Amino acid sequence: MAISREDIEKVALLARIRLDDSQVASLENDLGNILNLVDQLQAADTSSVEPLAHPLDATQRLRADEVTESNQREAFQRIAPATEDGLYLVPRVIE
Repeated sequence: MAISREDIEKVALLARIRLDDSQVASLENDLGNILNLVDQLQAADTSSVEPLAHPLDATQRLRADEVTESNQREAFQRIAPATEDGLYLVPRVIE
């Protein structure tokens, strides 16, 4: 897969990024190399490889499901602009 100069210019326009000609040429080369690498990876035969959840043979340490923090709602809501019945009041953003 290749990426064209026009593709890069279109993406730059959509992203509102100004690129000069040397940057476009450099990006065309760099992105082309990345896409070639992706093509090589996709062409690899992985039919005999079992899917892994994690690349390392590790187990996740578990901790007890216990509350370790104290309730500080009143302290936090004291500095909030507006609260009511233990809830934070925020301005309406959708009419």
